[in-house]
Amino acid sequence: MSHRSQLVRAMIVAAAGTILVACTSSGGAGSSGSAGSVTIGMASSASLGAFLTGVSGKTLYTHAGDSANTSTCTGSCATAWPPLTVTAGQQPAAGSGVTGQLGTFSRPDGGTQVTYNGLPLYYWQGDTKAGDTTGQGVSGFSVALVAGAAPGSSSAPAASSAPAASSSGYTKY
Repeated sequence: MSHRSQLVRAMIVAAAGTILVACTSSGGAGSSGSAGSVTIGMASSASLGAFLTGVSGKTLYTHAGDSANTSTCTGSCATAWPPLTVTAGQQPAAGSGVTGQLGTFSRPDGGTQVTYNGLPLYYWQGDTKAGDTTGQGVSGFSVALVAGAAPGSSSAPAASSAPAASSSGYTKY
């Protein structure tokens, strides 16, 4: 085999390996958005304004019982409202148009949950496709509105609710 043929074959094998790694790496595709890096996106509706989305464009929610870096949703609540989590050490990324501060904290169950302006984010088991907002108002949960993007919206998390980095496990991004 000529040197040129060997070089071409090596390039093909390297390219195939790169494609295989890209297709099989976990990029936040778990049912709750777990297992890696997660990009927080944005969608909007006429009735709600601009709101946050997670994996596959599914709507993200906050819970009225939560406070900065504290989730009150565990056990059966977390089954109905899967927390948006990342692998320890991973950082959530803000997609186009997302304002506010993204961060993470350690959940009571040991997971690393993503926050928006300090408030924990969740999915709703009843939302089956991107853009569904069927969890709005259920059990104290509200669609996570983008701060400042929905004029007149008073339910967007306040930017001041996010604490500075501390020993509590909160990570500021």
